[in-house]
Amino acid sequence: MNYQIIENKNANITLKETVKDGIIFLNVNWHSDEQVIPNRFGIRFRIPTTDIYSTFSPSLRDWRCLDRNYFPKVTNARLASWMPLHQLVSLSGKNRMCIALSDAKIPTSITSGVRELEADSEITAFFFTQPTNSITDYTATIRIDMRDIPYYDSIYDTVNWWENDCGYTPAFVPEAAKMPVNSLWYSYHQNLEVESIIRECVLTKAMGMDTVIVDDGWQTDDSSGGYAYCGDWEPAASKVGNMKTFIQRIQDTGMKAVIWYSVPYLGIHSKNWEKFKDMILDKTGDNNSYFSMDPRYKEVREFLIETYSNAIKEWNLDGLKLDFIDRFMLDGKSLEYDERRDIQSLEEAVDTLMCGVKESLTAIKPDIMLEFRQTYVGPSIRKYGNMLRVTDCPNDSYKNRADSINLRLTSGKTAVHSDMLLWHLDDPVENAALQFVSAIFTVPQISMKIEELPKDHITMLTHYLSFWKQWREVLIDGKLTADNPEMNYTVAASTLGNKSVIVPYCNVITQVKTDTAVILNATGFDFVSVQGAKNKIYKVVSCMGETLSEGKIEADIQQISAPLSAQIFIS
Repeated sequence: MNYQIIENKNANITLKETVKDGIIFLNVNWHSDEQVIPNRFGIRFRIPTTDIYSTFSPSLRDWRCLDRNYFPKVTNARLASWMPLHQLVSLSGKNRMCIALSDAKIPTSITSGVRELEADSEITAFFFTQPTNSITDYTATIRIDMRDIPYYDSIYDTVNWWENDCGYTPAFVPEAAKMPVNSLWYSYHQNLEVESIIRECVLTKAMGMDTVIVDDGWQTDDSSGGYAYCGDWEPAASKVGNMKTFIQRIQDTGMKAVIWYSVPYLGIHSKNWEKFKDMILDKTGDNNSYFSMDPRYKEVREFLIETYSNAIKEWNLDGLKLDFIDRFMLDGKSLEYDERRDIQSLEEAVDTLMCGVKESLTAIKPDIMLEFRQTYVGPSIRKYGNMLRVTDCPNDSYKNRADSINLRLTSGKTAVHSDMLLWHLDDPVENAALQFVSAIFTVPQISMKIEELPKDHITMLTHYLSFWKQWREVLIDGKLTADNPEMNYTVAASTLGNKSVIVPYCNVITQVKTDTAVILNATGFDFVSVQGAKNKIYKVVSCMGETLSEGKIEADIQQISAPLSAQIFIS
């Protein structure tokens, strides 16, 4: 492979290539005789664009074509956003090149695009795309996998490399992090009401949910939206009253209690504004009503760690939803040097903060749940969090399905959660169930008021929660495979031993490869075409748990009638 060093302005860069088990490891050494903040530099190489059809990266969610090298596909990554993984994939779903960086903390980007004259693909790995600490030496490894294997196997190998060779040891995942959740954001927004929430906890616990997340609103009497009142983190008297009593009442229903914090935000109406207003990042919120605090100041980190630790101890919480980590961003005056900061690199400061949070909270409660969501996912975030959630996509089964699979492919054994499931009360029950089916390979979070649901929706939700718990090990511990990433997946399956759960998302031939399988119909058609199950027995069950038909599969490829969101049990 021929490599080109580009945009190098203030350092000596050397490259050393080694090959192990068919994978290229390119060691990058950067050296400066003086202590300097590194300028952006890149390592560029080219490969023939042969049998390459699409681009994969968790951050390239909707448009995965190859594109041109002068308008390339770009994977931006830093500690608090996404991950440095970028892949070229064949039409048949085989890996053609998976490039990953050992350093998932500093700001980087990986780009790819087709060169028009030669029809080659030009790939560039950029380092230090945003300012960091001043240094004299830096080392990183570029991992280039061009093996002819399924694209997802190359991704899984990359995740294992991060975990085992690059120092990104994932946080312990408690059993509670792998159980269904009632999240109150879509169902309540900031309009929290204690008695209603307690009634919902009683109902949702009986249906099969085990944790409730009390979201934004508990910390402010204001319900107009926005974050102008964030920063004090004191319970709003008009909403939750005594937080310790409120949490105890939730736990008395059998539910575990998690509450929300916006980690960076400091609102101009908070009492802490005066204390920290000169320790903020210049990236503003709505109408300059809130800002992100700057964790490069020791005082900021200590305040946040103490805030969360006191909450766990005083209120006996089971976990925290730590939001908006990706909003720690440099801009304007915050790019300038300030001698009051004990850390000058933002990424280093966020890492120090979050390591401190994890260490402090797990010392108090070893099995604490810590939730993060896209885009703050990836190797670094997995060191601190044990729950990674799909970003907000209300009533959007398509996006929930695509992002949940993206997260499952790149998150190892960390518990991956769906975005909160939401649907319109007037939607037919089969459509409502599609929200659940589309995110079936994640831990489900529900955000519907059970008291308001139609009876058939309650029956459906109870049935699918029961099904999910029964098949939980297969669904979230099995090996996930997903076809056609360029289409945001046409069919996905999770397999554990001789059992599998398969979900076709369009009218494809669904292959059964295990002794026992369940096919969930997410196709939009009233049948599923099944292959590989000849002479097996099938049973079709509606989304409400009613048996619709039973029979024997007589052909190698057979259409089985099944309505939307129904289950086809095959054995």
